[in-house]
This record gives sequence, C-alpha cells and structure tokens, in this order.
Amino acid sequence: METSPKSLSPEAYQELLPGRTYVPFVPPELAVPEVTFRSVVWGLFMSMFFTFSLAYLGLKVGTVPEAAIPIAILAVGLGYAYKRRNSILENVIIQSIGSASTAIGAGAIFTIPALYILGIPTDIVKIFLSCFLGGCLGILFLVPLRRYFCAEQHGRLPFPEATATTEILVSGEAGGKQAKVLILGIAVSAVYEFLAIAVRAWNEVITFRFVPALDALAVKTRMVLKLDALSAFLGLGYVIGLRYNAVIVAGGLLSHLALVPLIWFLGQSLPDALYPGKVPIAGMSEVQIFSTYVRNIGIGAIFMAGVLGILKALPIMVKSLSLGFREIFKDKAAPAASAAPLRTDRDIRMSTILAGTAATAVGLFLYFLWISNAKFALIGVALCLVLSFLFTTVAANATAIVGTNPVSGMTLITIILGSVILIGAGLSGTEGMGVALLIGAVVCTALALSGSFVTDLKIGYWLGATPRNQERFKFAGVLVAALVVGVSIFILDRAFSFAGGSLAAPQANLMAAVIKSLMSREPVTWLLYGIGAFVALTCELAKVPPLAFALGMYLPLPLTTPLLVGGFISHLVKKSTKDEALADKRVNRGTLVASGFIAGGALVGILLAVLKLAKLDRFVSWGIPLVLEGDKWVDGVPRAWYTQYGEIISLAAFAILLYFLYASAKRAKK
Repeated sequence: METSPKSLSPEAYQELLPGRTYVPFVPPELAVPEVTFRSVVWGLFMSMFFTFSLAYLGLKVGTVPEAAIPIAILAVGLGYAYKRRNSILENVIIQSIGSASTAIGAGAIFTIPALYILGIPTDIVKIFLSCFLGGCLGILFLVPLRRYFCAEQHGRLPFPEATATTEILVSGEAGGKQAKVLILGIAVSAVYEFLAIAVRAWNEVITFRFVPALDALAVKTRMVLKLDALSAFLGLGYVIGLRYNAVIVAGGLLSHLALVPLIWFLGQSLPDALYPGKVPIAGMSEVQIFSTYVRNIGIGAIFMAGVLGILKALPIMVKSLSLGFREIFKDKAAPAASAAPLRTDRDIRMSTILAGTAATAVGLFLYFLWISNAKFALIGVALCLVLSFLFTTVAANATAIVGTNPVSGMTLITIILGSVILIGAGLSGTEGMGVALLIGAVVCTALALSGSFVTDLKIGYWLGATPRNQERFKFAGVLVAALVVGVSIFILDRAFSFAGGSLAAPQANLMAAVIKSLMSREPVTWLLYGIGAFVALTCELAKVPPLAFALGMYLPLPLTTPLLVGGFISHLVKKSTKDEALADKRVNRGTLVASGFIAGGALVGILLAVLKLAKLDRFVSWGIPLVLEGDKWVDGVPRAWYTQYGEIISLAAFAILLYFLYASAKRAKK
C-alpha cells in the first residue's frame, strides 16, 4: 500500500508554476483514518477544556491565547498513548474541533460581560445562543471561500499560525531530525520568553530611549520607535516573510511616527480635551494619543480594506455559489457532467449551507424576538447576517496575512452601526443597549470563528484532510464551546463580578463605554473612520495590499516591528546562497525553528497567565518593577536601570536570538 511522505512538499509555501497542482502530505487517493471515535472525542474534550481555561485567562489578562498550537502538540503526544498511533489526519480533526475554543471564547468575553457591567439582565441560555448562532454563521459564510483562501491564494498568503501548527503535526508524524529542530526552537523560545516576561531579566519592549537624541525626540514630538523583543513575534515575522511585513510596518510607521506626532503638534495649543479624549492632548503620552485617536483611523482603514477585499473575492464567491446552485438543481437522473471532486476538494453541499443559513436566521429571529419585538428582531437578524457576511472575508484575510484577527475593531464597528440603526428605528435605553450588545456578540463570534477556521482549513489543505469532515465536525466543537463558555461566564461573574470586580474584561468595558455613550446620543468619530477609509483606498490605488497596511495602522507598533525583523532574517536566509534548491531547504529549516518560536511563545504565554492568576508570578520574578512613581519604580529601583540597562540587555539578547535563527536555518544541507 502506498504511504504518505515524511515531510511537506517543497511547493507547500510557494506559488505554483502554471499547470502545477499542489500535492498534500496525504495524497487524495490515499485512505488514512480521519474521523474516528478517538479523534472526535478528544477534539470535543479539547474544546471544552480550553474554552473554560481561555475564557478565564482572557477576562483576567485581556487577551485570548491561541489554542491551536497547544492542541496540536497535545494531539501528537496523545497518539503515543495508543497501540495504534493517531494518524496525522486524526490529529487535524482533533485540532480543528478543539480550536473552536479560542474563537467562541473571544466572541463571548469581548462582548457578553458588558451586559453585566451595564446591569442588563442576562442568563446562560442567552450567552449560549449568541455564541452558538454566531459560530454557525462563521462556518457557513467561510465554507464558500475555502477554495479562494486555501487553493487560489496558495503561496500568496503566508498563514503564519497555520504554518506553525502544520509543522508541529508533520514533525510529530515524521519524528527524527524535523522533530528535533522543532523541539529545539520551542525550547529556546520558552527559555527566552520566560526570562524576558516572567523573570524580567531584561525589558520586553525596546524603545531606544536610552539614546539621548531619541529620548529628546520622544519628549518633544511623541515620536517613539518601539520593538517588542520576543521570540514569538520574531518567528511570526519569519513565517510571514519580508513583503507583507514591510507593508504592515509601513502602516505602523504612518500611525506612530506621523499621525501621533501630528496630532500632538496640532493639539498642544488646545486647553480643553478634544473628543473622544478625556484629557487635553498636551497631557497625553504617545500611547494615549494612539489609542484615543489614531486607532480609530486604523479601524476605518480595516473596514474599507475589508470592503475592497470583498469586491476582489466576489468573482470566486459567485463562482462557488453558482457551482453550488448547479449542484442543487441538477437533474439527479442525468449522468455526471464531470468526474467527482477529489477527496481533498469536497466541501459541505451548497444546499446544506443554504439550509443551515436559513435555519440560523430563523434561530436569530426567535432569539431577538425573545428579548425584544418583531420589528427589532428583524433588524437584529439583518445586521447579524449582513455584517457577518461582509466581515468574514476581512477576518479570514487578516488571519491569513498576519495571524492576527482584528475582531475587536470590527465588533466595535458593528456595535456603533447597530446602535445608530436601532436608535433611528426608535429603540434606545437599556433594551437598546442589550439588543445592540447581543448583535455585537453574534457578529464577534462569527468573525472570530471564521478567522480561526480558515487556519484549520489551510492546515487541512496542506496535510490532505477532507474539508467536508473538518466543516461538519467544527459545528460539534462550536456547540460544546458555546455551552461551556455560557456556564463559565455565569460562574465567573458570580465568583468575581465583572462590574468592579477582580476580572478586568478590558474589551467588554470598552464596548460598554461605547454603547452607553451612543445610547446617550454622544457623537461618533466618523471623521477618523473616514480618514482611515481614504488611506486604505489610496493603498489600493497604489497597488499596496490595503488590509496589511490597515492592520499595521491598527496594531501597536511594538507588535509589528519585530515582524519586519523576522521577515528580514527570512530574506537573508533566502539570499545566503545562489543554489535555489539549497536556499529553499534553508528557508524551510528556518520555518521549522520559527514555528518552534511561535509554539514556545504560546505555551509560555499560557503558563505565565496561569502563574499570574495563581499569584505565583512574584516568586519567579527578579523584581524588576513595572510601575513608575516619579524617578523611581515602586520598589525603589532607579528608572535608569529599566529604561537604559534593561533595554540594552534586551537588545543584546534579541541580537543573539536573531543569530541563532539565522545560523540554524543555514545548517540545512543539500
């Protein structure tokens, strides 16, 4: 019997030459166990376990760590517990079902706690329905786009997180040298990040203000160049590559080194606060100016980039829909016009997608009818369907480019638009806030799910999974995660209280503040959103990828600059030899190490969050403080240590990490 190879095809991360077809790790004609009792049960267990864990961590520390990589590592490890090891496609199913936890967790914690904060009655059933129905929309709207993102854009979109997860699964299957390289990357990353974040042996963020000229520039103009010197971001940048990273960082430089100083310069003479700011601009730091004004410009740019992306993907979407309709209405008795699609190209039938969308729409109508009346229920259904459909492409594209889904920004747009429309229709006050937030919860979950699921489908595309199996059983993962997150949020509120308790819930507090001001008829920053939209339109006219540029404008600069450094290392590795075959091997070995960096960062991130929640973090820290009081930090350490020596040590440690990545990649032999 034919067996699968022990490594990915060299064409896995490259654009295909005309006439070439990508051959996955498990070829279409090869029969390998995929949907089995163990893969489904373990996938559902992962969904349940990680949903509760990530909901708690996210509400406490303000972010939801990605579960796909830890689940992939656990799936590979679990295979050794059985007499017959898990096949790689069984591990794909485990990972795909289990990763629903991240999306459902993010969709819930970004919005639902705002109901508790505002004192609006809610219960487990409402939380479950908003998450489950939103998750169903995310799957149903993404399936017709699978071929576009996974096959049509093969080699054009980097899919950094999918790359890391795929390398973990392949290394677990192959063993030997590949696994050793990956494990080495994980180990180096784990030690490095633990020292930087937990032990705080050096600064995590380098601001370069230890250089007197740059410090003076920061004070006088609020122009600060920052770099988050972590291995996970470096690995992410290596996988993404130089081209996209350059565009992303260009957007970040526009925001932080042009727009922030410009607003600071123009606002110094204003004695009063300028909406939406709460204090005069003259008293703001560069971080406050960015988060108050410039980030709204980034949100507008993301919105316009999404609209442009939808227009670009429209031909593929129309083609997929037309094929689906032909499948529905074709004469069943007539002979097939063409051969059946390959196993690796079989999706859920279009008739099932349409029926599922209709059923979800009915469910949404009954859901909103339960909390309001028929008029506002219809508005709620229309907003959920239209915005989820429009933003699905944005979420999937953003995840494919940079591995980050700007779901909070798109949810904010949803809540603003929903509130404006509901107010215009005559609904305001507590009921209006409740309906608008639940609309936001449905859309937020749909977008988080679509961004997460496009990663799963790309992993399946590279490895040779059957898309229909991933799509069908993703619903099971969503169902379990929605049940668990509803119970989790209810219990966590009872235990800690979102309204002034120990759970920060920063995104939910933002949503609550925005919707409260909107329902109080305060102005919306349409001008800032409009400026961002024109920036994205200009990028499109200049043939610059608008979404990548918009993401750079939206994300904090420290998160994007290390991506450029990683992309530059990838470029240097590619150019380190004139032998193209050897260059490809070096780049691929570097991708293994970089994937280990991403995995190590993800694992340490979860570990550190657990230590922080258990209040054990102080036992591993060297005591370099984080809070400034005057010229000294809270424990009396002089400011110069943390702003100068800490950054210099960080720069040296990061340089060593760069050399390790470059040297490890160059060790590949022809």
